[in-house]
Amino acid sequence: MNTHAGKTFNVPTHPGTTSDTISERMSKAARKDTGPELAVRHELHRRGRRYRVFVRVPGRNRRTIDIAFTKARLAVFVDGCFWHGCPEHGTMPTHNNAWWVVKLAANQGRDRDTDEHLANESWGVLRIWEHVPAAEAADLVEAELDRLAAERAPSRARSRAGAPADPPSPPD
Repeated sequence: MNTHAGKTFNVPTHPGTTSDTISERMSKAARKDTGPELAVRHELHRRGRRYRVFVRVPGRNRRTIDIAFTKARLAVFVDGCFWHGCPEHGTMPTHNNAWWVVKLAANQGRDRDTDEHLANESWGVLRIWEHVPAAEAADLVEAELDRLAAERAPSRARSRAGAPADPPSPPD
């Protein structure tokens, strides 16, 4: 059970496997460096974008950001359709269905909590489904980086212009 700011993501113990084949497949599922993550990262790198991977979410140390642009404060998550409930491709297992309903709902709740927490820490968040082609995903990332840079540019320009920290005192 994970609790943050009164939010609980409680998943009961798995009731046990219904098939050794399924159990083996699930245990081999990548948790990081998935094919879609690698494809997006390679495309961003090819375009000259530099980033960090598996950066811990500030204040949520058991969670990590898939692709982090730390200077721009943009967190990019490449979400698997099954694990994160893609409305287009997400499926619900028929065996142990009640457990999976709780598990996948907890994943989605944790995603929303992470998004909200990062936003409160002044991070932008971009979630991309694994089925989005890498070039399209990289376009989305670059557009968000450009948007964040434009949004933050006026405040940086004012601070570099040498504006006084305090307003001048009125004359005596």
